[in-house]
Amino acid sequence: MNGASRDALGAARERLDALTDNASVDATRLADELAAVTALLHRESTLRRALTDPAQSGESKAALARRLLGSQLGADSVDLVSGMVRARWSQSRDLVDALEELADTADLTAAQQDGTLDEVEDELFRFSRITAGSSELRAALSGRAGAGGAKADLLHTLLGGRAKPVTERLVTRLVTAPRGRSLEGGIESLSKLAAARRGRTVAEVVSAIPLSETQKRRLGDALARIYGRPVHLNLDVDPAVLGGVRVRIGDEVINGSIADRLDEASRRMAG
Repeated sequence: MNGASRDALGAARERLDALTDNASVDATRLADELAAVTALLHRESTLRRALTDPAQSGESKAALARRLLGSQLGADSVDLVSGMVRARWSQSRDLVDALEELADTADLTAAQQDGTLDEVEDELFRFSRITAGSSELRAALSGRAGAGGAKADLLHTLLGGRAKPVTERLVTRLVTAPRGRSLEGGIESLSKLAAARRGRTVAEVVSAIPLSETQKRRLGDALARIYGRPVHLNLDVDPAVLGGVRVRIGDEVINGSIADRLDEASRRMAG
């Protein structure tokens, strides 16, 4: 997002934080209702354009949102959506993307409130590794042929009772309503949102053998010093790295494995 949409999203995030700071607000219900509005506006392009029409006043768009949603959603959700449509959006799609992000953030906030956010982060990462290693599962969850209900049932079989309810809800929404997102990209976005709830960065760490608790702590401390903020480690094991570790944070890769050093040596010799 850029321009007006970026500013509108920033304001919406602040309103969501203010809402969920109130102990009387049910963050899980808020997430479900925002997800329902996301699905509605994704499906109804005419309504989406009406709620983001720059020729209409913010109050008239908010009134339209209240008329349509007031009997369907809780007051907190209606107030949040009404505030969002008062703002200016560069593209109508940006409003839907913002609602989707807020729905996911509300679910992650619920996990943070009940002390399970760390587990949800780890479960999202493990799920991404499972799907990356199984083309059959990835096809079943990403293919257009499967109905949303069948995909949700498959996910419940995989995650029900084995993962936190928040994790299952987040992944189910991603799979049944991807809105053009890839499974891998969607999971990565969810992981970043989860990390943002604690003001920290996510590092994907690949090592030849599992790291000890001491090694994980030292690596986390070293990365925190480098990046100036706490770093959450998503750990994976791949014997192909031969030794050391490979760390990826966003688009930046820190190569510390023997395999990487051998590859670099080979390239220099070839040059």
